[in-house]
Parts: sequence; C-alpha cells; structure tokens
Amino acid sequence: MEAAVTTCYRHPKYETYVSCTRCERFICPDCMREAAVGHQCPECVKEGHKSVRQARTVFGGTVAGAAAPVVTYTLIALNVLAYLGELARPDLVDRFGMIGWAPMGPEDGGYPVPTLVGVAEGEWYRLFTGAFLHLRPTGGSFGIMHIMMNMFCLWNVGRTVEDQLGRARYAGLYLLSALGGSVLVYLIAPHTLTVGASGAIFGVSASYYVLCRRLGRDMRAVNRFMAGLMIWMVVSALFASWQSHLGGLLTGALASLALAYAPRKHRTAIQVAAGAGMLVLLIALVLMKTSALTAG
Repeated sequence: MEAAVTTCYRHPKYETYVSCTRCERFICPDCMREAAVGHQCPECVKEGHKSVRQARTVFGGTVAGAAAPVVTYTLIALNVLAYLGELARPDLVDRFGMIGWAPMGPEDGGYPVPTLVGVAEGEWYRLFTGAFLHLRPTGGSFGIMHIMMNMFCLWNVGRTVEDQLGRARYAGLYLLSALGGSVLVYLIAPHTLTVGASGAIFGVSASYYVLCRRLGRDMRAVNRFMAGLMIWMVVSALFASWQSHLGGLLTGALASLALAYAPRKHRTAIQVAAGAGMLVLLIALVLMKTSALTAG
C-alpha cells in the first residue's frame, strides 16, 4: 500500500516528512526552527519564548545585550533636527523656548502686536520644547558649541544609563529631568528666555552617579566626571541657565534614588509611584508660580 503524502501545515504545496517535536505538525524546510532535539514550527518557538523569563537588570530594565540604545539615538536626533529648524527659522526660539511670563512683539518672535507669552499664559508646552532648542535669541557661535557639548555628554552617559534602566525608565527619567530644569527656571527666573537640553542631561548624569553607587562600581572615575560637571555648571552660569542645570540635576538624582533602591518585590509599582509623585509636585509648583505671577 502506498504511504499517504504529508505536506507542510503552513505550505500545503510542499511535501515533507519532518514534524515539529512539540505539536507534531509536519513542517517544510522554510518552517523548521532548530531545537535542542529535532525541529520546531514557528508557532511553537514563539510560544516557547513567552514562557521564558526575560532577564532584567537590578533596576528592572530589560537586559538589552547587543541591542542599540534606541532612546539615546532618538533624543540626539530630535535635538539635532530642532537645531537645524532653529537655523532655518530663528523665530522658533521665541515661540518655543522656555519662558515663564514676558511681553514679546514683532522684534522678538514675529508677533503682530506686543503680546504676553509664556507658561503663565497657558503655553505649558514650553516646559518641554525649550529643552530641545539650543540657539540663543542673540545668535552667535554659542549655539553650535551648546548642542555639541550636550549631545557629546548624552552620547557618552545616556547609553550607559539606558542600558541599565531600560528604554521606558530611561525615557521617563530624561523627560522628568527636562521638566525639573524648566520648573526651576520658572520659579527663579520666569522672565528669562532659556533653551537647551542641559537640564535633562544633568539629570541623566546624576542618575549615572546613583546607579554606579548602587552597583558598587569604582567611584573614582565617576567622582571625577561629576566634579567636572559641577565645574561646568559654575562656568556655564556666565552664559547659560544654571537654574535649568540645577533643576535637572536634583530631579534626576531624586528620581534615580527611587529607581535604584526600590525593593525588588514591588519594584515597578514603587518606581512608577515615585515618578508620578515627582510629576505631581512639579505641576503643583508650576500652578503656584503661575498663580503668583498672574495675581491681579
């Protein structure tokens, strides 16, 4: 008696006599996946991956291995694109830079008539958009130096922090630090237009310090890096916003303490709660300052 012809369950036109070692369905060479014993079909391999516990870092981030630091690359790209946009349209600085409350007119951002602008006027987006701009309203060569130094620091430190925290935690840390920097500017110098990713990068740098201490790394090189960062903050006070630097540094440090030292059992819940708590605090400070500025 002639044996029945068996075909691949995914490709019925292919005759085959090899079956999946898990579900025993027949599979063709295109569907065969190497297994410890024999071959498996794509569906069984996919199902098996679901049952494998994914390795995580001490801080809860997924162990990326050789994966690219996508968030760091994306942030650098966004900053560079924003800078190119500023070169093409300098008025973007006045329209999207971080400012609390100030009058602007045709000579500033191209407004048709003198207009009150800023966070106090409901332009909350400035708390974030200002952290992606680097060209000062006065122009000059500082803009290119500003973005080059910031992106160099982000490239070196950001990749390490992203590798340890994972993409979601790292992105949240960056944005929260950027907001913290803008909020301190709003509280202390609300009438000054400021731009730059320095607040966010100081926050990431503070996180780098906290994570290294948590991991028990040799702190000598890290301490030298942080000392250089402090010197840069003092020097930059001559031509940049020290308030943004300090605000980002403090926010990043506090957020990283929760990320680094949350108990493993309830790690994610505590980290999310701490981040949400800091966000609520920053929003409350903005509301209080807005009320003080616009009173009467």
